[in-house]
Amino acid sequence: MAYVRAPERLGEIELPDGRLLGWAEWGPEDGVPVLLCPGAATSRRLGFGPEAVGPLGVRLVSADRPGLGASTPSPGRTFAGFAADMRALAARRGLAGPVLVGNSQGAPFALSCAAEGLGSAVAIVSGADEVAAPEFASALPGELRGLVDRVASDPAGAERFLRGLGPDALWSMVMDASPPSDLRVYRDPYFTAGYRRALEEAFAQGPDGYARDTVLAMGRWPFDLGEIGVPVDLWYGEEDTGHSPDNGRTLAARIPGARLHTVPAVGGAVLWKHPTSILRTALAHRAWPHGGDH
Repeated sequence: MAYVRAPERLGEIELPDGRLLGWAEWGPEDGVPVLLCPGAATSRRLGFGPEAVGPLGVRLVSADRPGLGASTPSPGRTFAGFAADMRALAARRGLAGPVLVGNSQGAPFALSCAAEGLGSAVAIVSGADEVAAPEFASALPGELRGLVDRVASDPAGAERFLRGLGPDALWSMVMDASPPSDLRVYRDPYFTAGYRRALEEAFAQGPDGYARDTVLAMGRWPFDLGEIGVPVDLWYGEEDTGHSPDNGRTLAARIPGARLHTVPAVGGAVLWKHPTSILRTALAHRAWPHGGDH
């Protein structure tokens, strides 16, 4: 099983304000559009399901968030600004009613797009939860609690602190925190090469893009999850101890009609171990009566 593969198409679009936005694609150009919001500090090049997108007729598109990879920095950017960027990408690349996939730190970015009315369905996979929500005040380990408090009280200082991290530190954090079930994926030589390249590319312009992403994700989310009006599936590995304090139970309860899937024998590597199930479930929602952009 191939976990990742190099993109079949790469490019950039110019956004209305003149910034560039980098994108990558896999699968048939006339396929069903699936828009990936990738995890922390990874570039557009790290996709998923290379053996699934063709048979399922999926056109998988991944985009670099501002300041990462090929995308122009946008200091002080917001979730709403990211959703506007994705709407522009969808319009320019002909991605009508895309399925949104948010992996790890990409989860709140995908949810922000859905709250803004972009997308026909959402798959949150090993999603970074809203750890600053009051429900989790007593559930976070000390180091994480301290960073969440710092983001709340001094977001600029938190960004400065996070700028001290780089691709090697991020790789070590992932490897040190992963159970053996995930390490079997991450230590696959092709996955390792693809992941490390995506990390290096994400930091090619420096650490500011990653730092801004993390402050946004670890603060209070400024969009209303209750306004999401398309089907949402959340996928968490039962061995995942890092992405959500309760493996998505509270997050699922906050999104109308959301379905929570708990996957056995895996931690945070669900996206790469179970791409066919994730995509099939999301694609089945596209015929849902209230799907599509609205």
